[in-house]
Amino acid sequence: MKPPLLMVGHGTRDDAGVAEFGRFVERLRSRMPVDVAGGFIELSAPPLTEAAAELYGRGHRRIAAVPIVLVAAGHGKGDIPAAMAREQVRHPGLSYVYGRPLGPHPTLLALLEERLRAVQPPGEQDTAVLLVGRGSTDPDANAEVHKVARLFWEGRGAGGPDQGAGLMAVEAAFVSLARPSVAEGLERCRRLGARRVVVLPYFLFPGVLPDRVVAEAREYAAAHPELDVRCAEVIGDCDGLADLVAERYEEALAGDIRMNCDTCVYRIALPGFEDRVGAPQTPHHHPDDPAHGHGHAHGPAHGHAH
Repeated sequence: MKPPLLMVGHGTRDDAGVAEFGRFVERLRSRMPVDVAGGFIELSAPPLTEAAAELYGRGHRRIAAVPIVLVAAGHGKGDIPAAMAREQVRHPGLSYVYGRPLGPHPTLLALLEERLRAVQPPGEQDTAVLLVGRGSTDPDANAEVHKVARLFWEGRGAGGPDQGAGLMAVEAAFVSLARPSVAEGLERCRRLGARRVVVLPYFLFPGVLPDRVVAEAREYAAAHPELDVRCAEVIGDCDGLADLVAERYEEALAGDIRMNCDTCVYRIALPGFEDRVGAPQTPHHHPDDPAHGHGHAHGPAHGHAH
């Protein structure tokens, strides 16, 4: 029997986001020929420890854990593995293989295209896309968002194979912890000559931060009525995303973990981030799981909500 799939999300205080993650877990349960469970590392129930205990209680001793995150920032690199290590202490004999983050991937690019076309049909000219990521203190994670923006533009931009796309630019921005901000990204698009900008949230599910992206885009649009600003939906619970998670599950079982370590601040002394090399990783605190007295992995300096 193949190991079960444990889907590990970050968590959100947004009820709609929690509900959508739950529906996504159910979608995988209906499709996968193995046991499936899902939990969060912080902010919302069910906690990861509950999901791991559920699988362990059903007799599973080897688990494939797939991080339901788009980029390999601190959550994927440190928080989730640390939380899984804690579960190994709690459950004797438990082992796990760990999948890689979901992006970047051609499936995600196709899903972003669908979200774009829902608000901007092909053929409308002088249109720019602003791809907005969460933002991180990890420069490698922020660079991944820029990479996705470039990959999305290739073949869809002016002069590309898809001449009818009408995209004059695809820019990247962030809603938290990194720049350019949403407003700064929109301003850049405007100065590049765009008459229309589609704000494309690079988020899996609804939440506080995706809502903030929309609010900041609308605030900018109100101050610049000459610019047509449209907001697309998040990627959301869908079959395409389920296909990608199933692929990451199979990769993990095969030991095919192509993590990018060349620009990881925990391994490479990048300028300005030398102190991160070899830094210890601690799991998140969850109100339903006190993590043996450890505090939250993020200090006050981060100051961000989810």
